[in-house]
Amino acid sequence: MPDTAAQLSAVFPPPVMAARAWADALDPAARADLLNVSQAAPVDPPPLSLRQEMARVVMELPEAHVYGPVLGLPALRNAIATRWSTLYGGAIHPEEVAITAGCNEAFAAAIASVADAGDDVILPTPWYFNHKMWLDMSGVGTRLLPCGAGMLPDVDQAEALIGPRTRAIVLVTPNNPTGAEYPDSLLTAFAALARRRGLMLIVDETYRDFHSGNGAPHGLFAEDWQDVLIHLYSFSKVFRLTGHRVGALIARRERLAQVEKFLDTVTICPAQVGQHAALYGLEHLGDWVASERRDIHARRAAVEQGISGLEGWRVLGTGAYFAYLEHPFDIASDVLAQRLVAEAGVLLLPGTMFAPPLSSGGDGSAERQVRIAFANADLPGIDQLVRRLSGFAP
Repeated sequence: MPDTAAQLSAVFPPPVMAARAWADALDPAARADLLNVSQAAPVDPPPLSLRQEMARVVMELPEAHVYGPVLGLPALRNAIATRWSTLYGGAIHPEEVAITAGCNEAFAAAIASVADAGDDVILPTPWYFNHKMWLDMSGVGTRLLPCGAGMLPDVDQAEALIGPRTRAIVLVTPNNPTGAEYPDSLLTAFAALARRRGLMLIVDETYRDFHSGNGAPHGLFAEDWQDVLIHLYSFSKVFRLTGHRVGALIARRERLAQVEKFLDTVTICPAQVGQHAALYGLEHLGDWVASERRDIHARRAAVEQGISGLEGWRVLGTGAYFAYLEHPFDIASDVLAQRLVAEAGVLLLPGTMFAPPLSSGGDGSAERQVRIAFANADLPGIDQLVRRLSGFAP
């Protein structure tokens, strides 16, 4: 039997909370002046029309206050199936869609349906830390796949990592933490590898709505996909619903029968108000989302331009909410991040939160890297960020 309590105890603390503690140590004046680019979550509320719809649901729909279907509202599942089928040029049925309490729960449910304790999955580094945390606390091993040029994982290197108990490959695109957008050809190659070796390909597209390309970001749904693909999505960023926890998982019907057991045990059902909000957003907020997307792209361009002008700094990847950077200093990124809070008024996350540090067998790259989540910084804020980094001297 797996030693669950020991596994949980061994998991590293939540990185965003750890970084927040650095800010909490500042005096009130310094906290007020802090540029916080640590967390990839909207701080503004949903648009007014969406809040009004949520208020209507609370006041007028009694069924919104009781348990709903474990796999989510049928209307929302149908809307996702219809819209995703159109976007990706494939066939997705409502019975292949589950609504979850955020994308983190979707990932947890996917892993629970794929791997036992003692199995392993291939996880690119830098990783999304909540993915690594869940795998560790579940007793599922990770075969780490370091990303190369453009912060892209390599298919041949991934195949070399496959062992007798490897069950899945996990990809996030646009990536958290690097921002890298994985090309269609790369995703297709990973799907072919997974199919050839009898693995599942878990693709997290939380930030899909901020992709820089037009149209479908990949063609994984265009052919028979059910034997190889588990697709994850989140409504948290696109409609600013982080506090309402609405995500989605798309997989073959037989897998959803297993996922339903997990969801019923953990949350019983997704939050009803958030589901109604997601449905309203899909049906009414297309123009608003397009405007938000243009704004994020402008911020990305400003970050790329600003960082490229800093001596010694290097942009490794950008996209969606993120810029992943290499710093020029002869100190480890976790030390640098804490000093930036105290000495430059900048809160960002060190690369050691996204990959093993040297002390845990890492290759040393994490100590040279940091992540900036620029989505909550407007253009003047990004200019201020660049100036503060420029003026920092350890």
